[in-house]
Amino acid sequence: QVQLVESGGGLVQPGESLRLSCAASGSIRSINTLGWYHQAPGNQRELVADSSTEGRTNYADSAKGRFTISRDNAKNSVYLQMNSLKPEDTAVYYCYYTDYFSDYWGQGTQVTVSS
Repeated sequence: QVQLVESGGGLVQPGESLRLSCAASGSIRSINTLGWYHQAPGNQRELVADSSTEGRTNYADSAKGRFTISRDNAKNSVYLQMNSLKPEDTAVYYCYYTDYFSDYWGQGTQVTVSS
Protein backbone atom coordinates (compact mmCIF):
# COMPACT_ATOMS: atom_id res chain seq x y z
CA GLN A 1 0.00 0.00 0.00
CA VAL A 2 1.05 3.56 -0.74
CA GLN A 3 -0.41 6.63 0.93
CA LEU A 4 -0.34 10.05 -0.72
CA VAL A 5 -0.90 13.27 1.18
CA GLU A 6 -1.35 16.49 -0.77
CA SER A 7 -1.09 20.05 0.43
CA GLY A 8 -0.88 23.55 -0.98
CA GLY A 9 -4.23 24.16 -2.64
CA GLY A 10 -6.25 27.29 -2.10
CA LEU A 11 -7.92 30.33 -3.57
CA VAL A 12 -5.83 32.68 -5.69
CA GLN A 13 -6.45 35.43 -8.19
CA PRO A 14 -5.69 35.08 -11.90
CA GLY A 15 -1.98 35.49 -12.59
CA GLU A 16 -0.90 34.37 -9.14
CA SER A 17 1.03 31.24 -8.21
CA LEU A 18 0.57 28.17 -6.06
CA ARG A 19 2.84 25.27 -5.15
CA LEU A 20 1.32 21.88 -4.52
CA SER A 21 3.15 19.22 -2.55
CA CYS A 22 2.57 15.50 -2.26
CA ALA A 23 4.32 13.14 0.11
CA ALA A 24 4.22 9.41 -0.58
CA SER A 25 4.70 6.81 2.11
CA GLY A 26 4.38 3.06 2.47
CA SER A 27 5.63 0.46 0.02
CA ILE A 28 7.44 2.74 -2.40
CA ARG A 29 9.27 0.95 -5.20
CA SER A 30 12.56 2.28 -6.49
CA ILE A 31 11.13 2.78 -9.99
CA ASN A 32 7.94 4.78 -10.04
CA THR A 33 6.13 7.76 -11.46
CA LEU A 34 4.61 10.52 -9.37
CA GLY A 35 2.36 13.09 -10.88
CA TRP A 36 -0.62 15.38 -10.75
CA TYR A 37 -4.03 15.11 -12.35
CA HIS A 38 -6.88 17.55 -12.09
CA GLN A 39 -10.62 17.26 -12.36
CA ALA A 40 -13.04 20.13 -12.81
CA PRO A 41 -16.77 19.67 -12.13
CA GLY A 42 -18.40 17.72 -14.95
CA ASN A 43 -15.07 16.84 -16.53
CA GLN A 44 -12.88 13.77 -16.58
CA ARG A 45 -9.73 13.55 -14.54
CA GLU A 46 -6.84 14.67 -16.73
CA LEU A 47 -3.07 14.55 -16.48
CA VAL A 48 -1.38 17.82 -15.58
CA ALA A 49 2.20 16.60 -15.26
CA ASP A 50 4.16 13.60 -14.10
CA SER A 51 7.74 12.67 -13.37
CA SER A 52 9.44 9.30 -13.26
CA THR A 53 12.41 8.11 -11.23
CA GLU A 54 14.12 7.56 -14.58
CA GLY A 55 13.97 11.30 -15.21
CA ARG A 56 11.10 11.51 -17.69
CA THR A 57 8.54 14.28 -17.34
CA ASN A 58 5.26 14.84 -19.17
CA TYR A 59 3.10 17.94 -19.23
CA ALA A 60 -0.37 18.60 -20.51
CA ASP A 61 -0.37 21.24 -23.22
CA SER A 62 -2.27 23.56 -20.89
CA ALA A 63 0.52 23.27 -18.31
CA LYS A 64 3.53 23.75 -20.55
CA GLY A 65 5.36 26.99 -19.88
CA ARG A 66 3.38 27.76 -16.72
CA PHE A 67 3.71 24.71 -14.47
CA THR A 68 6.83 22.90 -13.33
CA ILE A 69 6.90 19.48 -11.75
CA SER A 70 9.76 18.41 -9.53
CA ARG A 71 10.44 15.57 -7.19
CA ASP A 72 12.63 14.72 -4.25
CA ASN A 73 13.30 10.99 -4.37
CA ALA A 74 14.90 10.99 -0.93
CA LYS A 75 11.62 12.30 0.51
CA ASN A 76 9.35 10.38 -1.90
CA SER A 77 7.73 13.70 -2.67
CA VAL A 78 6.53 15.50 -5.76
CA TYR A 79 5.79 19.17 -6.22
CA LEU A 80 3.88 21.22 -8.76
CA GLN A 81 4.76 24.87 -9.11
CA MET A 82 1.89 26.59 -10.85
CA ASN A 83 2.47 30.09 -12.18
CA SER A 84 0.28 32.48 -14.14
CA LEU A 85 -2.82 30.67 -12.95
CA LYS A 86 -6.00 31.06 -14.95
CA PRO A 87 -9.66 30.57 -13.98
CA GLU A 88 -9.73 27.46 -16.16
CA ASP A 89 -7.10 25.89 -13.88
CA THR A 90 -9.78 25.69 -11.19
CA ALA A 91 -10.15 22.03 -10.25
CA VAL A 92 -9.40 19.43 -7.65
CA TYR A 93 -5.77 18.38 -8.04
CA TYR A 94 -4.90 14.78 -7.27
CA CYS A 95 -1.49 13.33 -6.60
CA TYR A 96 -0.84 10.06 -8.40
CA TYR A 97 1.67 7.27 -7.92
CA THR A 98 2.34 4.26 -10.09
CA ASP A 99 5.07 1.69 -9.87
CA TYR A 100 3.67 -0.08 -12.95
CA PHE A 101 2.19 -2.80 -10.73
CA SER A 102 -0.25 -0.66 -8.76
CA ASP A 103 -1.72 2.83 -8.92
CA TYR A 104 -2.61 5.06 -5.99
CA TRP A 105 -4.36 8.40 -5.67
CA GLY A 106 -4.37 11.09 -3.05
CA GLN A 107 -7.58 12.56 -1.73
CA GLY A 108 -7.19 15.75 -3.73
CA THR A 109 -6.68 19.40 -2.98
CA GLN A 110 -8.89 22.18 -4.31
CA VAL A 111 -7.37 24.92 -6.43
CA THR A 112 -9.63 27.85 -7.19
CA VAL A 113 -8.56 30.71 -9.43
CA SER A 114 -10.97 33.59 -9.25
CA SER A 115 -10.99 37.35 -8.98
